Amino acid sequence: MAATGDAFRRARGRTLSAFRHDDEYEWKGPFYFIQGADPQFGLIKAWAVGDTNNGDDEWKEEIKLTEQAVQAVNKLNPKPKFFVLCGDLIHGMPGSQWRKDQERDLKNILKNTDQDIPLVFVSGNHDIGNTPTRETIDNYCKSWGDDYFSFWVGGVFFLVLNSQLYFDSSKCPELKQAQDVWLNEQLAVAEKHKCKHIIVFQHIPLFLREPDEDHDYFNLEKSVRQGIMEKFHKAGIKAVFSGHYHRNAGGSYRGLEMVVTSAIGCQLGEDTHGLRVVVVTDEKIVHRYYSLDELSSQGMEKELLDMLAKQN
Repeated sequence: MAATGDAFRRARGRTLSAFRHDDEYEWKGPFYFIQGADPQFGLIKAWAVGDTNNGDDEWKEEIKLTEQAVQAVNKLNPKPKFFVLCGDLIHGMPGSQWRKDQERDLKNILKNTDQDIPLVFVSGNHDIGNTPTRETIDNYCKSWGDDYFSFWVGGVFFLVLNSQLYFDSSKCPELKQAQDVWLNEQLAVAEKHKCKHIIVFQHIPLFLREPDEDHDYFNLEKSVRQGIMEKFHKAGIKAVFSGHYHRNAGGSYRGLEMVVTSAIGCQLGEDTHGLRVVVVTDEKIVHRYYSLDELSSQGMEKELLDMLAKQN
């Protein structure tokens, strides 16, 4: 049976209805969430046959891996506050042959996520296209919810951004401008409410290891990146979590941590298929990447559980 979008509490009106603002403005003690990235149904086969444009006609392995990820998250105790997927939900680009089937199969798996663990969806380049248009973004929003939005959890302010608008907005410059205006408004809201931390989710990393590294496919162009890093630094944003690289990486810029998380799906480096556990405490954000096998069989390590048990 094909899953309908109704199985998910998707972001609408630039916010996530799973969390009511007035309940969540206040710090209530440590909590954690799960970050995954790039299930990207179809890439494993496409990469293996050397045809990333048309070789994505099979995704049995991604189905198994995503089922394992959902089962691992469902078993965790205590439950995470939410499970965020940082883009490239499927491999098929807008208009490609297998896209609808990939999307249907992914939704059928994700709807088995514990109903008490909201799903947070982030748009990636394969979800809206390397050069997105109003149409590709509208289609994504119909299927997965808003392409950018904010929400509060326990006194912490979360921002989900459409990083493709920073990568190439040439076919929809007015949408990039709208996100920029909205982001400035959101950062003003965060300042007014004196939130404990601000955390950003986006698909494309600002940078992979060094803030001044050269631009390539896996990071943002240097001048764009510099502007965003400065804006985030001034706003007091603590961390940006992303995917896209299919490997673990990261670095920092003036107190802003850039966390690049490897894929649930196809690996392009030496990492294993996995998820990141992110613990938010009064003072800091602590995270660790677990292989799916490790998280399934052993759960979170004692050190992280101890952090959650400390009430501020």
